[in-house]
Amino acid sequence: MKLLWLRNLVVCSALLSSQPGVLAEPIVSEAHVGEAHASEDHAGATTKAPASGSQPVKWQDWSNDIFQKAREQHKFVLLDLEAIWCHWCHVMDEKTYSQPDVRALLSSKFITVKVDQDSRPDLSNRYGDYGWPATVVFNSSGKEAEIRQGFIPPKEMMAMLNDVVKHPNVQKTKIDKPTTFSKEGALTPALRKELEKAHADGYDTKDGAWGFSQKFLDWDSVEYAIAKAIEGDKLEAHRAKETLNQQQKLIDPVWGGVYQYSTNGDWNHAHFEKIMQMQAEDLRVYALGYMLWHDPSYLKAAQDIQRYLEAFLMSPDGAFYTSQDADLVKGKHSGEYFSLDDAARRKAGIPAIDKHIYARENGWAIAALTDLYMATGEKKYLDQARTAAEWIIAHRGTNDGGYRHDEKDVAGPYLGDSASMGRACLMLYTATADRVWLKRAEQTADFIAKHFNYSPKPNVNAGFVTAASSSGVTSLPLLDENVMVARFANLLYQYTGRASDKALCAQAMKYLAAPEVARQRHILVAGILLANMESGGEPAHLVVVGGKGDATAASLHNSCLQYPSDFKRIEWLDRSEGPPPRKDVEYPNLPKPATFVCAGETCSAPLYDVASVDKRIKTLTVKK
Repeated sequence: MKLLWLRNLVVCSALLSSQPGVLAEPIVSEAHVGEAHASEDHAGATTKAPASGSQPVKWQDWSNDIFQKAREQHKFVLLDLEAIWCHWCHVMDEKTYSQPDVRALLSSKFITVKVDQDSRPDLSNRYGDYGWPATVVFNSSGKEAEIRQGFIPPKEMMAMLNDVVKHPNVQKTKIDKPTTFSKEGALTPALRKELEKAHADGYDTKDGAWGFSQKFLDWDSVEYAIAKAIEGDKLEAHRAKETLNQQQKLIDPVWGGVYQYSTNGDWNHAHFEKIMQMQAEDLRVYALGYMLWHDPSYLKAAQDIQRYLEAFLMSPDGAFYTSQDADLVKGKHSGEYFSLDDAARRKAGIPAIDKHIYARENGWAIAALTDLYMATGEKKYLDQARTAAEWIIAHRGTNDGGYRHDEKDVAGPYLGDSASMGRACLMLYTATADRVWLKRAEQTADFIAKHFNYSPKPNVNAGFVTAASSSGVTSLPLLDENVMVARFANLLYQYTGRASDKALCAQAMKYLAAPEVARQRHILVAGILLANMESGGEPAHLVVVGGKGDATAASLHNSCLQYPSDFKRIEWLDRSEGPPPRKDVEYPNLPKPATFVCAGETCSAPLYDVASVDKRIKTLTVKK
């Protein structure tokens, strides 16, 4: 995580460069995904097969007392933070941790810890900028003595470990940096222009998409471009459409679903892991693109991703699993395998699927399916979204509106789970007008405000931290999670008018608008631009007045849902349910159902038929 938006791309870093362990181009992400190995979890110590008579590495789980153990044993701590779907993580186990000299040094001087980064968002988010695998070496006091990204060959590993042993108090990498937080809770005009320039400069005019060395769909960048296209920006419309067109090359033509990225600066060198955040956010953005431009290829792309989720990542209960491995045989590149047809693939076997069910990943999937329902009106997608949401609330929800990551959290609760599910519930309210979902979203916002405040200085609250409890490492705010909180809380405020929701958004923006934070992304700055744009404006506001049992009212509501943005306030006022949640507009009593298009405290004349609503929506969007 990237929990929740791909900012590190959560890749096996060594794949991104011709040099092992070197990240060729800064990419950033919030959420990451694991695979199922034999036991489908990391409970208890695990070992790898010994080589040539050497003892296998004795891997332990991360624990809050790990540094106390290190002090008692006079040892260092080595953390192997892996993405267990990741090809180069498998190679590192096979090529580096199998070597007798590496094993001997680790056994004598280190406590060795292996963590599936997707299972621990606190660790994943702190070290996510190093990709997977990330190797973190601590001295016994808990200070990071060394952090390396990507595959580390055996000789380089030995040199690094010996250097740490020789210089135990030298901290070569520092993560915690001072930040000047925004008092206004918004980008300054100068900083906003700087980020807009970075967004424009980061676009690859030759091959499309944002980024040059690795090709993938950065959903924040495309969603921001769509928002600008709605305002009439022809260049941003071109960028969004070109990216959506090119990204189709990374959709699996056999099973559907989207491969994570392509290397070599083109779209022809796919790497084949399928992680939930990529599936869900690509699906969601394709649905938005289809709502705006009605390109059938965008609808097909969204539906191809949905059929993959349904066939491979949907549990029997309707919740969603986490990811599918890149490799059929761990450590062996699977390009030939993924060139096969369905029958040949199944004969050879199916890459492992991580069957953990995380709240965060399900929130992403629920939001995506809800958008696909709004784009198409097909009830199947809404039913899948509701089923997953109900399962997560029942099995991962807390009594006070928050969410656990897994069935049991070693650390946590984590912000990403609540932010993702809060957004999902709010989108379900938009799609259904069922106030149960709005109430759940309100409870989640209150949970976030209570548990995740970041107070770096006395009398300063700026942003929200990843984890509510200590896990042995300092929990800090993550950019992507704070973008989601800002956008979720701001849209919730538009629906409720609650001052607490507006304050939640403002606190996240005080962190995001800090220059040191806003500049950390290089070219992928669109999430901050979106949060800033939305927090300073009003969403499209369409209201249906009529009974929920009335077929005409239902048709009008379905038409309103197709406004091509997630920043929209769609309401359905059935007077039998009482007044609307936010009583900022008075609506007349009419003899038949009608739609109103509102701005501020004023609304249009009533629109009585779907054609009129569709026409009015077109006047609100500039499709060029």
